[in-house]
Amino acid sequence: MNIKRIFGSLLTILGIIGLLYAAYVFINTGGKTQDLKALAIYGILGIIFFISGISLVRATKDES
Repeated sequence: MNIKRIFGSLLTILGIIGLLYAAYVFINTGGKTQDLKALAIYGILGIIFFISGISLVRATKDES
């Protein structure tokens, strides 16, 4: 097994979870400052994890 591919998949899954939680916070926000901070933090981290995970999986070559 390729460790880079597994780590990339893990980062992608964490990014999806972060983006889904940011969407949940966005739906349930009441305009409070704490909600907007959480939305920004989880959204940015989710995007970073998702993009880095996808690029890591894409860049890793299969060697059999």
